Formats: sequence, C-alpha cells, structure tokens
Amino acid sequence: MKAPRTCVSPQGRFVVGIHAPEFTVDNFRHKTIKDMLGRLPDGGPVENSTNFPQGQIRTDAADRIYEIANAFPFRGSTFINSAWADRKAERPDTIKLPPRPDCSFTTCLEQWQKDKGVPQASVTELPARLPRPLKLALAQASTDPADLCALAGLACDFVYDKGEDQPPTGVAFEKNDQGRIFPVIHDHDLYDVLGNNPALPDAYKEVMVLKPGIQGNSPIVGESLDNTHVFEYMRANSYIPWGHYADNMANDRIRYRANDLTPSDMTGIRHLYYQRIYVRVARMLGVTLPATGRSLSSDELESLRMKITEAPASADHSPLDKDAPVFTGALWGWNFGFGFAQSGHRLHASHQMIHQQNAMIPERVPDSDGKPYACFACGDLVADFIQDYKAAHNADFFTAFIKAIRNNRRTDMNPDGPNDLVVWENDKVMLFAPKAQVSEWELMLMTKAPCPHVLCADTATRNALDTGIHIAIQTLETLGAQMVTSVEFSGRFNSPVTGQHLVYSFVPRLPYAPGTFSEAQMRFIGGCYPEDFSFACRKVLSL
Repeated sequence: MKAPRTCVSPQGRFVVGIHAPEFTVDNFRHKTIKDMLGRLPDGGPVENSTNFPQGQIRTDAADRIYEIANAFPFRGSTFINSAWADRKAERPDTIKLPPRPDCSFTTCLEQWQKDKGVPQASVTELPARLPRPLKLALAQASTDPADLCALAGLACDFVYDKGEDQPPTGVAFEKNDQGRIFPVIHDHDLYDVLGNNPALPDAYKEVMVLKPGIQGNSPIVGESLDNTHVFEYMRANSYIPWGHYADNMANDRIRYRANDLTPSDMTGIRHLYYQRIYVRVARMLGVTLPATGRSLSSDELESLRMKITEAPASADHSPLDKDAPVFTGALWGWNFGFGFAQSGHRLHASHQMIHQQNAMIPERVPDSDGKPYACFACGDLVADFIQDYKAAHNADFFTAFIKAIRNNRRTDMNPDGPNDLVVWENDKVMLFAPKAQVSEWELMLMTKAPCPHVLCADTATRNALDTGIHIAIQTLETLGAQMVTSVEFSGRFNSPVTGQHLVYSFVPRLPYAPGTFSEAQMRFIGGCYPEDFSFACRKVLSL
C-alpha cells in the first residue's frame, strides 16, 4: 500500500523537503511603461524601470522554502520561508508580539477641548455621533474605561437602582407582543465587543455578560467550587448536534486573561468536562453514579471511571455498540479571546470571559434513506491514519513520533541554533512545538503513553493534562497571542485501536495572518522555525 503522507519516518526522524528554486521565465509583455514613482530627499527620481526587464528573466537564488508534511496527514503541510525565519533565528528571544497599546478617545477629546476651547457639551456628544464602524473600532481597541462606559450606554439601556451616578445594577428589559422578555440592546455587535473588552469596568461586565441568566435561559447543570467557581451551562439548541456543555468562569471569578487563570480555575473547568463525559457514559452503561445534586470529588470521579472501563466486560451493563443513538466519542474545545473588525468581520469567537465547551458524538445516525450514517469526529482521522501507518511501515506511529521529537534536528540544519521542540513535560505528558505548525505559533500537548480518550486518563494523567493546557495557553498569551483556538483529538470509546494518544492542539490567530487560499488548500505558511519558537516558549517559562 501507499505510505501515508507524514513527516514522521518509521525510524523516528522528521523528514523535511527543501525547495531551492532556480528558474527562467519567458517574457510575453507587449509594452514598456516607464514612469516616475517619486523622489529621493535630494530630488532624484525613483523610477519603475526594474518592473520592465527585457527578454527572459533568470532567477538564480530565490528564497529557500522548507516543506514539512504535518505529522497527521489530514492537517496538510507547512511551508517555512527561510528569508523570514532566518531573521528570527538570529534572535529567537525576540519572538513575541508587542503589548496592547493604550488607547483613550476621552483623553484625546479632553486635550482637543483644552487646545481649541471646545465647549464641554460638544465633547460629551461626540461618542454618540461617531460613525458606527468607528464605534466598533473604539470598543475593540480602547483601554480607557471612560470610553467603554460611554459606548456601553449607546449599545443598550441600563437600570440604575442606586442612582445614575453609580454603576448600573442591570440591563433594561421589555416584552414583545408574544409576551417574551428580552433585553433592550440597540447594537448587538457593539454590545458583544464591549462585553469582551478586559478594560470595561467589572460592574458593567457583571450586568452585560457575566451574571447568570444574562446570556439566555440555558440551565446551569454543574458547578466547581474548590478554590474556584465555575458554572456548567447546558446548550440544548446547539450548533453541535445533540447539544453541548459550556464551562464558564462564574461572575464572582472574573478572568479575562489566561494569566489570570489559577491552577484551581483550570482544574475546576476541566473537572466539569471529565465529570460530564464520565456521567453520560455511565448512564449509557447503566453504571450507578456516586452522587447527584453536587459535584463529584476527584476520588469519586476516578472510581466512576474505573467502573466504566470494567463495565463493557460485564453482562450486567449495556454495551456501547447497541441501540442508536449511542455516543462513543468526546468533543472538547476552547475559543480563547475575542476579535471584531469595524468591517463587521468577527475575527474570533466570543470567550464570554473564559469558557470551554464539550459534547459527545454519536457513533451513527440514520441517513435520509434510513440507513446507518457514520458520524464525524476529528479523532477518527488519527485512528485511521495510525492504522495505515502501521500497515505501511510495520511500526507504531506514536512511538516513532515521540522518538522524532527527541531526536529532532533543526529545520535549517544550523548546528549552532536551538533544536529542542519540547517546551515542558512531566512523566505523563509533553508540550511541544510541532515540526509542521498549522499556525506559526502552534503548540501541541500529548500523552506519552497510549491514552485514546479521557476514559483512559487516570487521575495523574488528568492532572498532567490540565497543567499542560494551563501552561500552553499562558505561554502563548505571554508572547502576545490574544486569540487561541484549542481542540482535542481523541479516539472512540469502543474503538479497537488502542495505541492512540490523546493530543491537544493550541492554534493562535496572529496579526497579519488571516486564513487565505493557502490555508484553504491545507498549505500553512510559516516565517519562524519551530525550534526557535520552542526556545521562545521555554524562555517565557523560565521567567
């Protein structure tokens, strides 16, 4: 059979393709249009003659490009431009984004009023008179609470039970003709942008987006309280079939930055994920729950997990491969950060403070003809691939993958630069920069031993995963990432493929890097060697 496309060789080495372009281009231009583009400081002209060469054009030393197939072939290939990456390789410690600049429209107006003698009344009217795109841009960029409070008053109507000189105590509501109660919001986009701006005063965050119930009628069906406070919301009418669960930091634990998240916060958020998956599987199998009406303890969770893993072998419990729909896969994801352009394009999903989502995926559902239809889960692609890899090479993929990470050589083969891809590890998991990144700053977290899904993760492994996720997202934010998408690649609970490892991918959305035709073709463009990015991450952790 044809070997699957991957950068991981059976010998545990990364395979990198090298493009060293040299080529000749035939010239079919009709005309030469010479023109002056501008002038130098001494008045000398700058002309466009280089744009109109004569005859064939020979390119002898174009930029070297490194092509790296992703370790997982369904994630495409990465192309690193050496001209960009070499500059960063000279100073890998400079790989970071600048901090968010201060922005205050109010201060500018006050200075303008002072300089021009503009009446105060005219100044206070200005935010309301701004064109809508400028209001949205200011709501996204401003770091001044005065700006944001003024805009909030334009986005919705507030209730001031303590007087209008005090922060609002709620949002005004109305009833429509059908008797449905809804908040009075004049501009939903402006409302969302303001609610996700960390500089908005906490009192406004509380009434606009954080107070339980303000975002809708989704029931709260779980809660973590051990040195943290996290609510679990059930989203019944979800874009994920069969609903999903959102684990949100509660309104009395305001967390808008990853670096504000405590280890207890992360443990609490992830505990709700493990608990929901374990409980739903236990219900399917007929396994008795330790308790309801309260959060399960870590020990109770581990005991329930052990009963679940033993249940399929027992005749007393329902097997997972009977009765549709049976849910045999887990889905977990995290959209951290928010971005909105004045053009109206949403740049990243709302983080609603900080929240993570999870759901379960059916094995199959009926199709339009009533026949079984296999449901998609991204982890299925990993299972299929590692079987193909085994068949083609008679080698275990994850064993070779971990060996390749350990044996890594720099992509540019520079013997003097850093070559370690691992950012952090313990005896259970490793956090590393993948050799082929689907975002220039992608990080991955992987269990060191086979662990196809969270039902196979014991207490120590769960704790290690939670710590690794916490470190990954805080490291990326410290380097300047404001928006990060995180996903879990996990196997089916009833899959015969037992050699799969749990893998998490953390994909930042960086400035000047929108999704374009390259990404649509699964060609991911990079301007930084993964070894240098890993070095930058380790430097952050050492501070």
